[in-house]
Amino acid sequence: MSRYVFKLPDLGEGTVASEIVSWRVQVGDVVAEDAPLVELATDKAVLEVPSPVSGRVLALHGEPGDSVAVGSDLVIFETEETLGAVPPPATSSAVTPTELPVASVTAESRTRVMASPATRRLARQAGIDLAQVTGSGPRGRIARADLQRSAEGQSVNAPPLSAGGRRARTGVEEVKIIGVRRVIAERTLAATRNIPHFSYVEEVDVTALEALRLATNASLASGVPGYSYLPFVLGALALVLVDFPQCNAHYDEERKVLMRHRGVHVGIATQTDDGLKVPVVRHVEALGLASLADQIRLQAAAARDGTAKRADLSGSTITVTSLGKLGGVASTPVLNAPEVAIIGVNKAVDRPMVVDGHVVIRRMMNLSSSFDHRFVDGFDAAAMIQALKERLEQPASIFEDLDSTKDSAI
Repeated sequence: MSRYVFKLPDLGEGTVASEIVSWRVQVGDVVAEDAPLVELATDKAVLEVPSPVSGRVLALHGEPGDSVAVGSDLVIFETEETLGAVPPPATSSAVTPTELPVASVTAESRTRVMASPATRRLARQAGIDLAQVTGSGPRGRIARADLQRSAEGQSVNAPPLSAGGRRARTGVEEVKIIGVRRVIAERTLAATRNIPHFSYVEEVDVTALEALRLATNASLASGVPGYSYLPFVLGALALVLVDFPQCNAHYDEERKVLMRHRGVHVGIATQTDDGLKVPVVRHVEALGLASLADQIRLQAAAARDGTAKRADLSGSTITVTSLGKLGGVASTPVLNAPEVAIIGVNKAVDRPMVVDGHVVIRRMMNLSSSFDHRFVDGFDAAAMIQALKERLEQPASIFEDLDSTKDSAI
């Protein structure tokens, strides 16, 4: 029998520390090699780290929300070849909070259910066994709404009904800001504090684009997902950025250098249960409509289900953000530093417009964009959006010209 000390590994890309999001084991558990051990957050993603050995957990170092330096002790194991056959001992009442960072651990922590890390954290905090919750998502995936329904079903000592027959709501829920949500908070604060944002909103007549989109979707084989506006927006953007390279750039704050990228790598702002993530569609300038649509779906799905790797969530040169049907009339997107431009796609709606002196119904959509005013002048920002508008209003030109884009070297 021997002790094995597992130290926090280097997770790549210069990471010097990671934040503990949640433990997947508790002190006393016997775990197999490669079994889920802990979820760690970096500045790009939440990663599930597997156990490096088979053994019994003797100690856990750190609680959810703690930052652990690379090379520091993370888990201490007791290992031996036959340990897997030994049942884990009962948890002692003398176990300290450091050794047992999760106050209420149920059989759910050792049962594989379809739920995001954020949902699992909420369940643990509420003392809900996910194995007893019916998920309403795809393949039975458990969402926050499912937890809420379960919690309401378990509720006791409900406040009395008011004269109007409604219950008063009491209590305060404290939510510790850790993991991806903490990273989002820090990055958006730094972006708004350090970058002078210049925002520009323009309306686009997407009537012709809508007709092309619907016709294209009607021609797809049964079962093939239809196209949204995003593949068309990305295709048009790749063409436009050839003439506005200062918008497809990173600013290296330390070196005081603006790096204009020739390849167009678009970050797609994606809402997940863990918060906003930005998976990347790479070399948009080299992709056709079908490939763009496929990549957008694949990258967004990986971000939502937690399978996206660090490389999938980094390296974008410009970001597109869209709230789909919730897109509203206008927005003021925050830059995804070190990028210098972000394009916000708002909701497309039918509106009465004056065309050639007549009032007609047109499908209209606003583009709400923000730029780093240190490097993108107002004139250039407006000119870039106007060029993008022109492409979207004449959508047939987007993919006719995409393959012949000049200066599209990788």
